[in-house]
Amino acid sequence: MKIALVHDHLISQGGGEQLLKIFCELWPEAPIYTLIYDKESTSPVFEKKDIRTSYLQHLPLGIKRFRWFLPLRPRAIEQFVFDDYDVVLSNTSALIKGIITGPSTLHINYCNTPTRFLWINPSQRYDSLENIWPISVFSDWYKEHRLKDWDKRAAQRVDLFIANSKFSQDGIKRFYGADSTVIYPPVDTDKFFVANSIPKISEKGYFLVGGRLVPQKRYDIAIKAFNKLAMPLKIFGIGPELCRLKKMAGPTIEFLGRVSEDEKRKLLSNAQAFLYPQVEDFGITAVESMASGRPVIAYGAGGSLETVVNGKTGILYDHQDWESLACSVIRFMRASFDSISVREHAVRFSADRFRNEIKEFVKNAWEDFNH
Repeated sequence: MKIALVHDHLISQGGGEQLLKIFCELWPEAPIYTLIYDKESTSPVFEKKDIRTSYLQHLPLGIKRFRWFLPLRPRAIEQFVFDDYDVVLSNTSALIKGIITGPSTLHINYCNTPTRFLWINPSQRYDSLENIWPISVFSDWYKEHRLKDWDKRAAQRVDLFIANSKFSQDGIKRFYGADSTVIYPPVDTDKFFVANSIPKISEKGYFLVGGRLVPQKRYDIAIKAFNKLAMPLKIFGIGPELCRLKKMAGPTIEFLGRVSEDEKRKLLSNAQAFLYPQVEDFGITAVESMASGRPVIAYGAGGSLETVVNGKTGILYDHQDWESLACSVIRFMRASFDSISVREHAVRFSADRFRNEIKEFVKNAWEDFNH
């Protein structure tokens, strides 16, 4: 079975790139097709791989201002050729599922989410240029009247969808009219640990939140809540929201910036709890917190409903506002959680489990495709 791997774009280090790393481990000879690749911004794991990019890679500012070239992406995606492959495994949160394969090639798409900026957060701006009139007017018109239609048609080119959660599965059915199989993404639970001295619930102990500092993560809710509670909150990560969030923050809130994986593991293991005010399709960091034995206080929507067990591994709250989060923190201070049980729950999302499930799925799908 000759296989090719396909990825939206290799310009960051996130959950999608963690998936791609595992795909590379399972199929080390497979080339990677992607729109653009910036080795300075992503994992060094990919430096020795056979990476094949689109013509966008060679445009002036094609890498640095990738988001400016949104209207060119569909054509760039459709120009990849996969005639020599038995199976193409694409991994996407955006448009790359629109690749064209022939009748003798099986296309399996691991869908982290239906294209977020079209279906989930259509009003979200990802580049300062999009806020400038008339660029914003054109961008909104193009996405609504051209790209949505292309994305829906492109989804029909996929032979088999894998969803990263039941929440994503519902979105795939709703927006693309397609069925899918759920395989939860990998979390390196073995790399996280329960602290030798389990943090006691105390107003002096810190709470933790973090990741990419972007608007849809709703870290502003956490800041407002902890300004009112006057309790310690640590925030890790960098992103375009950093300056705005710092202006909002009171004296009990500390910004840590970019942290290493080792630093993150220590922070998670020694926190009172991890906060999760956003809606995610799955939510890897929340599982990492539970793998550290620490409960999660999460907005009860999206993937959190599938990863956090209310009252056992954390607390779920119903309204995405600072008042509900603050009330949940107060509830948490009066509750008790068993760190070992919290960790045991997280292990069901392990990377080893994912490797076995995805490899078996591809093998069986290829066999069925040939009969």
